Amino acid sequence: MTLRQILTEPNQILRQKSLPVTEVNSDIQKLMDDMLETMYAAPGIGLAAIQVGVAKRVIVLDLSSKEEPNKPMHFINPEVITKSEENLAYEEGCLSVPGQFAEIERPKKCHIKYLDYFGQPKEMEAEGMTATCIQHEMDHLEGVLFIDYLSKLKKTMIVKKLSKQKKELERIVV
Repeated sequence: MTLRQILTEPNQILRQKSLPVTEVNSDIQKLMDDMLETMYAAPGIGLAAIQVGVAKRVIVLDLSSKEEPNKPMHFINPEVITKSEENLAYEEGCLSVPGQFAEIERPKKCHIKYLDYFGQPKEMEAEGMTATCIQHEMDHLEGVLFIDYLSKLKKTMIVKKLSKQKKELERIVV
């Protein structure tokens, strides 16, 4: 497995729409393995392939607590079948928007279909935090970040702050 670089906003690649996976093969499985290793190292609980610069409709999640064994979930070409009318708000953060958090409202439940790690078709009824995380990661597949749900002013302030941080990091010479 390989640690991959997580792209951070502002970055045009994060705004690309991801393409469907046409075949689940060893390359896609290696991508998911790398994504999990990268996500765990970050540390995070979800990661979309576009966040590591790969425009494929692939996401990984692991919502297990630190005290329990890892329970990775793999979603290839996920699609929402239904969403609940009832919403739920969680404070969201994102590995591609480091150090920034905001309360975002999303449907409380969603029913999705996807392919698993081995390319087998699956369906899942997700609720609460799991539903929020799946929807957050699926937004990445459409080029959407959680900050896009904020007011224009808040979003602009966050992007300016991240741009400044990037410039400061780029100026460091070893």
